[in-house]
This record gives sequence, C-alpha cells and structure tokens, in this order.
Amino acid sequence: MLVTLRAKGKLNDALETVGTQFKEDLASYFPLWARAQQRPPLSDWTTWLVLGGRGAGKTRTGAEWIKGVATGDPHYCHQPCGRIALVGRTYSEAREVMVEGESGILAIHKASDRPSWIPSRRRLEWSNGAIASVYSSEDPEGLRGPQFGAAWCDDLAKWHQGEDAWEMLQFGLRLGEFPRQVVTTTPRPVKLLKRLIEDERTVVSRMRSSDNASNLAQGFLSRIVGHYKGTRLGRQELDGELIDDNPDALWDRDLIERLRVQHLDKRMRTVVAVDPPTTGTTSSDACGIVVATLDSFRAAYVLDDCSLRAVSPTAWASAACEAFHRWQADCLLVESNQGGDMAEAVLRAVDPDVPVHQMHASRSKWLRAEPVAALYEQGRVRHVGCFPNLEDEMCNFGIDGLSAGHSPDRLDAMVWAVSNLMLLPQGKPKIRTFN
Repeated sequence: MLVTLRAKGKLNDALETVGTQFKEDLASYFPLWARAQQRPPLSDWTTWLVLGGRGAGKTRTGAEWIKGVATGDPHYCHQPCGRIALVGRTYSEAREVMVEGESGILAIHKASDRPSWIPSRRRLEWSNGAIASVYSSEDPEGLRGPQFGAAWCDDLAKWHQGEDAWEMLQFGLRLGEFPRQVVTTTPRPVKLLKRLIEDERTVVSRMRSSDNASNLAQGFLSRIVGHYKGTRLGRQELDGELIDDNPDALWDRDLIERLRVQHLDKRMRTVVAVDPPTTGTTSSDACGIVVATLDSFRAAYVLDDCSLRAVSPTAWASAACEAFHRWQADCLLVESNQGGDMAEAVLRAVDPDVPVHQMHASRSKWLRAEPVAALYEQGRVRHVGCFPNLEDEMCNFGIDGLSAGHSPDRLDAMVWAVSNLMLLPQGKPKIRTFN
C-alpha cells in the first residue's frame, strides 16, 4: 500500500488522514525514505558492499540493515536473525561509530524499542532475544569460535589485519538458511576489497558525499568538496571510487597531485592536440582533444581535456575548433598517421581559419610517452585543475597499453601537445595554415 501511494505521489495527502503517532512512525521508517543505494539489493547476494564517500550515508545504511535483520523487518529479511557480528577496525571505533555514533544502531532506534547496550560484554541485546556482538579487525582470534547469521563490517579498507579477520568471520557465518553480511567502507585499493568486488556473490552499491548533501554542513560541501573535487583524494574519499594504479605505468597519481595547480596567470604559447578516432561510430575509440600551454619559464601546463566520443568527424572537429577559439590557441595539432589529410580536410570544412600542424608518429605510443613522463618527473609539466579521465589513462598506461585494451586517446593527445611545446627544437614547429 505504501509503495503504491508513494509511486503516485499521494503519500503526503494520505498522511493528513492518519494519526500523529502513525505519521511519526512513517517519518522514522528508513526503507520508505532511503535513497536507492541505501536499500538492500533485490537479487540474491552473500555480501552487500556499500562503497561511499565521507558523509555519504554508509553508517546509516549498515545500522539500518542490522536493525532490520535483528527485528525481522520484511524489507531486510524473512525472519529475525538471532546472532549478529559487528566488526570494526578497532573495538573503540566499532563502539563509537557502529553502536553509539550519530547514525549508529542505538541512535536509529526509538526509545521504546532500542536494544540494551552492555559495554562490558561488547554486545547489544534486543527484546526479541537477538544479540549483536562487537569485534575488532585487530583481534582476528576473537572471531574464532562464535557463529552468526549476519554481520556488518565497517571501514573494511582500513582493517589492520583485514585478511585474517575476514577469513575468521566467514567461518563463523553459518547460522540460518542464508547468512549474509554488509560491508560499508570508503574504498582504497587493497587486495581484500578488490577481491570482494570481483566475487560473483557480491552486490556493490556506490554513493557519493554529494548524494547526502541535505544532511551535511554547507561549509563541508563548499570547503572540502569544492577543494578536493576531481583529485585522487576527492574521488576516493568523496565519490567513493576505487582508484587503482598500474604498477608498470609511466605515471603515478601522487606525482600528478604534487604537480597540480589551480590557475595559471600567464601563457606564452598554447596548442590544441587532437588524436582523431579511426572510425566515426559509437563503438569507435574516443577522439582525444587536449589543450596545453607553455609559460615564460618553459614549463608546460595541461589546461583542458575536451576529449569526446563523437559519432561523426564533424562532431569531433567542431569540438577541437571550439577549444582552439576558447583557449585562444596558436595552432591545432593532428597526428598524420591517423588520417592526417582527412582530419585536416574535416577541420577545414568546419573552420578554414584554424592553423593546423600535422605531427608524424615514427615510434610506438610507449616510446613517444616516455620523454613526456620524464618531464613530469622533473616537475616541468603541471595540470591546471583536475582531469580524471585523462589521469586515469596516464596512471594505467603500461608498455602493453591500457589494461582494458582501449586506445589511450586522451593520453596520446596530451603527449602530442607537451612534445610539441617542450621537445621540438626551439619548442615551436613550422605551422601549416589553410590557404
């Protein structure tokens, strides 16, 4: 009934006809108001992995699930679970966040049905006999012996003895017809977390800090989210992304972060480099379009990544010409190996006044990229702002290319731009313009 009313947008009207207590009960009933990512998956699963940024609502999600399985709420389980494990990074963090926190288990219960918290025994007891015991990842042996029908693991990516504690917990999940566990964590590239994501019995929900903006301080959103948006730290801690690097890649994220600036006052020479796609369909590679500039100290700066997946040559040519005019560039660079004459003709049809220079690739992508990577290591190339997609390609590009097998279009365009500015004689090529 409630779902039908909500779907028709009549829930508020219905509330006017019921008593005050019923209204309060509905207002506090989390499954009715939760975001989609905070509701348990409908499919069969053993592990529900909730990856989220800071303040995204992960703790509330885990606490509500525990409340639901302990009390037998049909939105969470078929019948109450009598024995539950609560596993945190440490005992103190499990108590302060999972049990006593602002979004913890005690806080989300009404006073009339709140479980009893017995600190000396590290456990919660509900009136129906359900018990949730607290454990620490620092003490895997504490999980040896007890058995459970459900578990909530918080901050898994930071567990001190994660592998050992996780394995001991799995041996203990043996009560009931279908034992399950919820994991809430801000992601980090640790082996245990990556293994869980790949497990076919795991369902992953992702949530960003901004998804929970209505419950966060405005100062946090403007100061922290605004400052770190797009950076590796921001993508991990705010957007809940699992950022992993290729250990054999030419670039690493720490280096890029150290070289990042937020603005550039003066530009001496600016180029727009284009790596055209070989075909013009939705299944073709993207068109790499990167803008870079040279300052008076002969340092290069990446200004913009305008790359796109265009369905027609006219679409990517228009995007390249738009970037040229917006950044008041000096020339537009096109790789001649990738149909340079054709690309020049397409650009000429879009804007005959844009000066074009064709660059010929005589070496492999890896060999072309190596000297540019060396310039980064010398601190001579910086990024003005954040370019997540470009930086993902840079930190994933090894001698065999990208791990997913795609073409590194954004990286190619960046390499052409920086090479033109920094590695050619006098740093300035002869520019061929349209007649």
